[in-house]
Amino acid sequence: MRIGIDLGGTKIEGIALDGSTEIARIRVDTPRGDYTATLDAIATVVANLEERMPDPGSPIPTSIGIGIPGTMSSTTGLVKNANSTWLIGRPLPADLEARLQRPVRIANDANCFAISEATDGAAAGASVVFGVILGTGVGGGVVIDRRVIDGANGIAGEWGHNPLPWPATDELPGADCYCGNHGCIETFLSGPGMSADHERHGGDRLAPPQIEARASAGEALAERTLARYEERLARALATIINMLDPDVIVLGGGMSNMERLYTKVPELWPRYVFAASARATEPVRTALLRAQHGAASGVRGAAWLW
Repeated sequence: MRIGIDLGGTKIEGIALDGSTEIARIRVDTPRGDYTATLDAIATVVANLEERMPDPGSPIPTSIGIGIPGTMSSTTGLVKNANSTWLIGRPLPADLEARLQRPVRIANDANCFAISEATDGAAAGASVVFGVILGTGVGGGVVIDRRVIDGANGIAGEWGHNPLPWPATDELPGADCYCGNHGCIETFLSGPGMSADHERHGGDRLAPPQIEARASAGEALAERTLARYEERLARALATIINMLDPDVIVLGGGMSNMERLYTKVPELWPRYVFAASARATEPVRTALLRAQHGAASGVRGAAWLW
């Protein structure tokens, strides 16, 4: 049995898996800003999941993997680069192991998403997979032959905190990002980034699903917002193809629910991908796919860390 925990900025979700079969799932609100309460909430979710297992009295402890919106410093053992800022600088693995009385494995939530989709999801069987989360933030994870690549600094796949490539004049210098830089891909391609872009160009302050609905209804302003988003996503993913050359790019997060991305973006990225732009007849063979497990991919991937 495996337990996976997805520690998000607004919710904590837990899942129990027997092989690839889901046994139980629980979701609770994240105690935002409160580190101790977050530890308590995770411990409660684990206990409740174990109570729902077929043999809750088994003396063999279940494995526990946890996905977080940040990463662990290999030097200090503390959380870094987390947009859930109350986790930063905290010894999360040590504190959780003390609470749960067993080892835990912790990985970036985008890495968990990527390993889930590469193991038994949309990219199952692919050798090189780049998993993308487009939500309140923008993250990424690299999986090669079903192994997550962490990197020397634990930040492999963090494409959201690179600058938007090939920027237009009106995209410079870009909005400030929580990471301390400005013009990051995340500030353009996150859900809040799309909403802010729509407002900057004369629209109301709307959530992305509202913008998409208005575009579908024929509103020109909303259509232009989606077109800018798609073109920026094509540019940003083209840099991933140029560097990593993945077999599959899988999209997850709330923004991935826009069906038109899967046709529009591959139509746009050849002008930026080296193999295609250098030889007009050369196709881009990378597939752009929607996550098979949807919102459950992150928590399933956390379970697959063992």
